[in-house]
Amino acid sequence: MLARLGAVVFVGVAITAAVIEFTRRPEPSELRPLARERSDTGDIRQRLRHCRDLGEAATRNPACLDIWAENRDRFLKQGARASGAPSAPTTLWPPTPSEDPIAKETEAAIPPEPARPPVSPDERVR
Repeated sequence: MLARLGAVVFVGVAITAAVIEFTRRPEPSELRPLARERSDTGDIRQRLRHCRDLGEAATRNPACLDIWAENRDRFLKQGARASGAPSAPTTLWPPTPSEDPIAKETEAAIPPEPARPPVSPDERVR
C-alpha cells in the first residue's frame, strides 16, 4: 500500500514539473557578434555573396574567378598570384577523345575465319 502511494506521489510530481516546464517562456538571449566585420571588405563580401548565389555557373564566370583569387590572396596575405597557377579551374573529367582507344586495341590483326556449317552426326563417323 505504501509503495502504491509513493508511486502516485512520484507521478504527480513528475506531471507537475513537466507542465511547469512546458508553460515557461524562454528568456531572450543577448545576441552578440563573435567577430567584428571589417569595413574594408564590404565590396569583396558583396561580390563573393553574388558568386555564391550563382551556384554552378560561378565556376565559369571570369568575374567570380577573379574575386575568388583576390580573396584567396587576401586570406593568404600574398601580394601577387603565383605564376604557375591556372587562370581557369581544371575539370575532373576531360573531354572525351574523338577516337575510341579501346576500339583500336580490340581490333583483330587477322580477320576471323568464316563460320562453317554444322556437321551432322553421320559425317563425323567417317
